Amino acid sequence: MARDHGAGARGEGAVDDGAETAQGQRLSAESTTLRGTRMGAIEDVYEDLETDVEFEEFAAAVEDKVEQMGGLADEETAAMLIAHELRDEEADTIADIEPGMNDVKFLGKVTSIGDVRTFDRDGEDDEGRVCNVDVADASGSVRVALWDEMATAAEEELEVGQVLRVMGRPKEGYSGLEVSADKVEPDEDAEVDVQVLDTYRVEDLSLGASDVDLVGQVLDTDSVRTFDRDDGSEGRVANLTVGDETGRVRVTLWDEKADLAEAFEAGEVVEVGDGYVRERDGDLELHVGDRGTVDRVDEDVEYVPETTDIADLEIGQTVDIAGGVIETDPVRTFDRDDGSEGQVRNVRIKDGTGEIRVALWGDKADRDIDLADRVVFTDVEIQDGWQDDLEASANWRSTVSVLDGAGDGAGGGRATDGSTAGAADATNATAADTGLDAFGDSAGPADSAGTADSTGTADGAEAVTDGDGTVTAPADAGPADDVEFTGTVVQTGDPVVLDDGERTKSVETDASLRLGEEVTVRGPERDGTIHAEDVF
Repeated sequence: MARDHGAGARGEGAVDDGAETAQGQRLSAESTTLRGTRMGAIEDVYEDLETDVEFEEFAAAVEDKVEQMGGLADEETAAMLIAHELRDEEADTIADIEPGMNDVKFLGKVTSIGDVRTFDRDGEDDEGRVCNVDVADASGSVRVALWDEMATAAEEELEVGQVLRVMGRPKEGYSGLEVSADKVEPDEDAEVDVQVLDTYRVEDLSLGASDVDLVGQVLDTDSVRTFDRDDGSEGRVANLTVGDETGRVRVTLWDEKADLAEAFEAGEVVEVGDGYVRERDGDLELHVGDRGTVDRVDEDVEYVPETTDIADLEIGQTVDIAGGVIETDPVRTFDRDDGSEGQVRNVRIKDGTGEIRVALWGDKADRDIDLADRVVFTDVEIQDGWQDDLEASANWRSTVSVLDGAGDGAGGGRATDGSTAGAADATNATAADTGLDAFGDSAGPADSAGTADSTGTADGAEAVTDGDGTVTAPADAGPADDVEFTGTVVQTGDPVVLDDGERTKSVETDASLRLGEEVTVRGPERDGTIHAEDVF
């Protein structure tokens, strides 16, 4: 029987077509499965990302990344790379923001709102508008520049204390890091732990606070220093330290504001306006830039430092100490490793529990500190000194406050001619019992014999008051009674100065005495000086 080759051929062809169709369906199914697997991996990466970017946009970026890498990365690897790039743009806190990052998104509380300013755009007729807003979180603060419609909305609707979600581009601005905003939205449900007050005290300051107004007593001042910026320009900086009843803070003055540091003296009360809080070496500082002010004000501010007894000091501590000056050295200069010249001066102070040497570095070595001054040193580092003795180091962060109105003893004041004053009389030795003067001793009898009356005169003779308020007895007041005084020699020469831990006495004697020796002197006291007839 002859075969129908044509029919057979057609039958075989039909079988082939069916096979191809089945194979195509199988390949299509496999492709769909593979694509689904890949899309599943991309979705897993996307879900872990927690980003505002839409999935379609994310998937498209993944496909572009695969194509860019020429097959060196599959979809899952590319998805992880894209996710990493997006995470780099996410800022968990304001402190995470850095110049050069792409669009960042963060949460912050409005601490100040600037005025809307207008400007001319290059090559355009319309006028641009910008408003700078400071926002902060617990990690720090940053300035956000709002442009055009956002600037107008900020002027009309934005309030200090609101919490904003910000998306924008970080860059280095004139006053430091700033973010040029692309999108800003208020978030009424979010909470940011930043205080916003009309007037601050030192204890109210927190990292990130801006637009800060604070009134405090000037405790210490530094000279103006210059430095070179990265752009080649020269910057200027100086410091004040101010305190109130809640603590003290270092005030850093930048550029044209730096000269203000030399306009004030310790003891004056100033108001710092429009300051902002930064951190340095773990301590908060109040900074004053181009918008800030520092003005002298007529207000009463009490600052009472909490000092540590010298006997309780230990190596490695950073503490506040106070005492009467019993020894002073001249300023010494030295060469640093970088070739610059430094200077240091040592003074020795004593309180009711012991004594310690204090090294004053840099500008602090030039402070006017004399024997018998009462001085408070803050933020000094306790170190191992000479011959295993403890030593306090007063460096750049320390403050040095010479107290006014101190009484006799270790806290005795200086005489107007620069010599060490003797026992203070009752009319000019009374120290305030609050503030810095709390370290001055209250006035007591003029001498151990107890012969001085309330005017500070001996034997009832009429007192004579000098122009500086010092009360002395007239020349014909009669013979002075003998007094006896025991103390440690803290100054040799003419006169000798003795210190008993509570008072200092000037002594005229021909005896040869050694520094640190404890002696007792007896003799008449005239004009605050004991004329020793007996030394034993």
